[in-house]
Amino acid sequence: MTKPVPCPPAPGPLEEYAARFDDLFTRVAQRLQFFLSESRWDPEQVNARRLELLAADPATAPHDAGVLVIDDSGDRKDGVKTAHVGHQWLGRYGKTDNGVVTVTTVWADERLYYPVHAVPYTPAKHFAKGKSDPGFRTKLAIGADLAVRARAAGFVFRAVAADSAYGDQDGFRGELAEAGLPFVMALKPRHGTWAYGADAYTPADAARVLAWHGPEDPGGWQPVTRTFRDGHTQTWWAADATLGWWGPDGFTRLVVATADPGTLPDKATWYLATNLPRPGGPREPGSPHPAAGLAEVVRIYGIRHWTEQGYKQVKDELGWADFQVRSDIAIRRHQALVTCAFSFCWATWFADHPPQRDAAPQPQPSGGERGAARRRAAAAVLAAGAARSTRLAFPLDRAAALVDRMVQGAPAAAAASPDQFGRGRLRPAPLPPELTNYR
Repeated sequence: MTKPVPCPPAPGPLEEYAARFDDLFTRVAQRLQFFLSESRWDPEQVNARRLELLAADPATAPHDAGVLVIDDSGDRKDGVKTAHVGHQWLGRYGKTDNGVVTVTTVWADERLYYPVHAVPYTPAKHFAKGKSDPGFRTKLAIGADLAVRARAAGFVFRAVAADSAYGDQDGFRGELAEAGLPFVMALKPRHGTWAYGADAYTPADAARVLAWHGPEDPGGWQPVTRTFRDGHTQTWWAADATLGWWGPDGFTRLVVATADPGTLPDKATWYLATNLPRPGGPREPGSPHPAAGLAEVVRIYGIRHWTEQGYKQVKDELGWADFQVRSDIAIRRHQALVTCAFSFCWATWFADHPPQRDAAPQPQPSGGERGAARRRAAAAVLAAGAARSTRLAFPLDRAAALVDRMVQGAPAAAAASPDQFGRGRLRPAPLPPELTNYR
């Protein structure tokens, strides 16, 4: 093995952070294109080291009140030669287009969030036998596997959370349950058909049959206080509903949370499937998971929305989708470096700002990436700072500005949604050719 060549130290805390990965590399002073496409370092080893550092730092170590969020995100890519590219749904843009989709897991609590694993989804057209090919895996299968991998890597969490693209899938929830993982998953209001006639047959119908005569006579609804990023609070209402064989004491509970039980507004109502037992119910003594009251179920799903904030930062600030490579290994290496940069930002912040033990305000509900082009993006934890750019030169000041945006900036105006690019707002600058040596 070639002996590593000494490298000039990076400025400030970046050198200390990067030095922890030195033994995983054998060469320095490579152009980025070669470093991603032709060198021999293993992105899985780099990501494993990153996770070890997160787990070893008390400021970022996972704990059993946190949440593991499963999601996927797509980005446009032209051509047909790039690994994983295909004509598929890109939630970031709210439409089907040519691009690459990556399934991710994020660990989060009320104050902190960071990526754990990321695996690109490969469309069926890349396989000789299409969806029947043994090598083909759906996004659901990848997501379930990543949740198991996170647990194996030592990442504890209260539950796995996901939006309705995952929660609506009975098989996906079954895989998590079979693996011994607790979950809180969103459902579409009209998920499935359970019964006909006068009986409740969708989650929304199940919510409507719950008695509600106003705050003074709430019937089966209980008040839940939600705290938002800017410090204001709202009283929501939550209830256990019955839907087919789902019920308060069934293996799967249907929990409805809403700002108004009388009208069940679309943008302020959640329909949640969970396998966490009800406190005091018959399932509690034999359940492998601690019981969760209505407020706890709502808290868990509220944390899920941090993943949308993370997307904004890794994509708009750290260049997640700005790779100019084609091979699978090069794409995975690029993603590993971006997640390292994201984690470095937290390490830099906590070095000078020890974490407070009181939990930060919960994130607000978000429309998410699915259909984002048709809705206003959720308010972002972003503050005024360095100009937006994905160029990688001078990374230390970029990290300081990004961390300031991540931690100090709330509340702020909503970030522009993808369809607003080009209307008086510059797109992120591409990587310079002298850095990538791209041809």
